[in-house]
This record gives sequence, structure tokens and C-alpha cells, in this order.
Amino acid sequence: MKLVLYSKENCSLCEQAKVILELIQQEYPFEWEEINIYNDEKLLEEYHLMIPVVAHENTIIDSELIDISKVENYLKLYNNSENS
Repeated sequence: MKLVLYSKENCSLCEQAKVILELIQQEYPFEWEEINIYNDEKLLEEYHLMIPVVAHENTIIDSELIDISKVENYLKLYNNSENS
């Protein structure tokens, strides 16, 4: 499973989101990739008011002030659905 963190430079909320993802990785096996929205006009248009955004495939898990429990709950539900 791979999550994406849409972010931008000089963003304190983005830095907090990275810490949250690293903490959650200690409990759940997943990878994540950070993408700077300023490198892609389409992403900039889509996410510029929502940064940071944590997403999986086409699903936005959380945005702005990332809530660790929202991300954990998504991972639990995803892992349960994969194992059933």
C-alpha cells in the first residue's frame, strides 16, 4: 500500500503530516511518497487550498490539519478489506 502526501515548501502543517505518517508507519506497513503540488499545475489547482493532503489512490484520507486517528482508521479499514 502506498499513500501520497501532497505538500508544498515552507509548510508547517506539511512537516507535521510527515511526522504523523512516520509515527503511523511504526504500527502499519505502508509506503508514502511526498509530492510538491507546485511542480504540477493540475495538482496545484486541485489541492492549493487543502495542503497538506494525505491520499491513497483516488481517495483523500485527510487534509489541512492531519488527524492521526483518521489515517489510522483508514489503514485499518483498508487492511481488513484486503484480508477478507
